[in-house]
Amino acid sequence: MNRTATLILLTLLICSAGFGQSKTAHRNSMDRTREEIQKLIKDSNAESVGVAVYALKSGEELLINEHASFHAASTMKVPVMMELFRQASAKQINLDSKLIVKNEFKSIVDGSTFTLDEKADGDPEAYKLIGTEVSYRDLIQRMITRSSNLATNILIEHAGADNVMKLMKQLKANDIKVLRGVEDGKAFEKGLNNTTTAYDLMVLLRTIANKKVATPKDCDEMIKILLAQEFNTGIPAGLSEGTKVAHKTGSITKIRHDAAIVYPESKQPYLLVVLTKGIEDEKKSDKLIAGISRVVYEGIKK
Repeated sequence: MNRTATLILLTLLICSAGFGQSKTAHRNSMDRTREEIQKLIKDSNAESVGVAVYALKSGEELLINEHASFHAASTMKVPVMMELFRQASAKQINLDSKLIVKNEFKSIVDGSTFTLDEKADGDPEAYKLIGTEVSYRDLIQRMITRSSNLATNILIEHAGADNVMKLMKQLKANDIKVLRGVEDGKAFEKGLNNTTTAYDLMVLLRTIANKKVATPKDCDEMIKILLAQEFNTGIPAGLSEGTKVAHKTGSITKIRHDAAIVYPESKQPYLLVVLTKGIEDEKKSDKLIAGISRVVYEGIKK
């Protein structure tokens, strides 16, 4: 073997060894991330926790209990938003058209009417709008950023739960169930609830982040709405101040969720979904979600 060939071979061996060490080091880093998350979950005494992580550039995943089904709480508002933007892109609706704000809805069980409790709504100001006309676009903004139950029930009535489910199947979010709006007491008693998994919420956020639903412009607008989220005690609380987080929270009794697209300044963007069940104290569940968020950020490569 001549000198040139020998040098080339040595160079290839050195590069190969370095690449292998890099992969091993990163794999070890993600193993540590998983172990740290599992410790946080164990220490929380939660009944169940689902976690899904996806790095948008590298495609790397970290999944824990990702297919476990949880009550969706307000995370179901993301599929409703996506279907409305899909309908708008298909020219079926105009998001600037206006709808009458009302507080009277029909149960999916028997068609009987029910109303929402203003005091139990994350957006009590919306009830001052009853009897007026508000655009789809403004109602979507309230549904996501303030988690308005009133806006949600108006919007899902127009979007159609069946249509939302058709879109979910098309996007391969096969385990999400969006059956109804919120506070349908008769449906709740019969177990007819909106449910989700960490994995499926990850699929939906990836679809938006990669601009694969409706139009790229629509996806940009959905991200902008998610970035304006007003409830930030979960995933954003585990990150440095100023980190951009496009996310949707959800909570009911002993249920606390957060699902996000995270845009760090110095690392690749990534998706993080944390679903929790069985922690009565909301501050403790928020602490768990924020703790997982911090650990994931530290484990994500640049």
